[in-house]
Amino acid sequence: MISGNVPKHLTAGARTGFLVALKEYPADWKKVAMVASLDGSAMDLVDLGAAPMPKSSKSGITVQDMIEKTIEVKPEDWDITVWISQNAIDDDRTGSLLRRCKMAGQNFNKHLNNRVFTVLNGGDGSTYGACYDASDFFDNDHVDAGANYQTSQSNEGALALSIDNFETTWMAAQGIRDDQGEYTLYNYDQPVVPPALYREIMQIVKNEWSYDTAMREINPYKGSLKPPVVSPQLDSTAWHLVASGEAIKPLIVAMRTQPTLQDAWFDPTAPNGGRHYFKFFARYEVHYGDWRLAYQGNT
Repeated sequence: MISGNVPKHLTAGARTGFLVALKEYPADWKKVAMVASLDGSAMDLVDLGAAPMPKSSKSGITVQDMIEKTIEVKPEDWDITVWISQNAIDDDRTGSLLRRCKMAGQNFNKHLNNRVFTVLNGGDGSTYGACYDASDFFDNDHVDAGANYQTSQSNEGALALSIDNFETTWMAAQGIRDDQGEYTLYNYDQPVVPPALYREIMQIVKNEWSYDTAMREINPYKGSLKPPVVSPQLDSTAWHLVASGEAIKPLIVAMRTQPTLQDAWFDPTAPNGGRHYFKFFARYEVHYGDWRLAYQGNT
């Protein structure tokens, strides 16, 4: 509820500036995370495992099973509260309100970027929770309980970024199987790197030739990879490969309440003629999804 003693043109200006900022700020996090809308304070996300492959009916039918995968997700409360003095309004400086509110809108998307890539960076530990199989998101012993395929699998590498190590990691990712034991055949096309590795990854993404040899060997990855996502939230040696073209993403943003202008009020006792306050609020948190959609090159 917006209290009536706040001038309506200020409330409208706050909301407009906020929504414009949300549209303008680039949201790289959407390349590695998907939104799951929640209808309560917590929710179990449930998915079925891979569908079974055909079997010969020569000796009769074979009934095959699919497993169920479940993870509980919960949102966290986040807010940004800004103010503008009555004197600033009286002095015809209301543009500062729009700037403040646009900064608030930008900072929610910045915060989502920061949160998603911080959680991705911490995927080789338990700081931000576990994967649905109770392992770290990046781990070398992933096994789906009750699945037909019970061989441990890894999406955790420990190789410094170079074109040769990129190839080793890419090949390892191509060997990942679903819970039925079939190759997933995901296209790991989205590199995610820190600023320190931008030059190295651009050589792999853009250079026509394998840059580390004098033999002018063709670089097979040129044209097959998307421009890298660069995040300062990653450790300086960390890099990852994400299968970005799938219907789901490796991380989940559990969204209960979209960022919005929640409340506004006036404090007449504050300095400079009083202050108009604007509170922006959201409820969300980042969780780990399917580990098969991301491979860690190095921590």
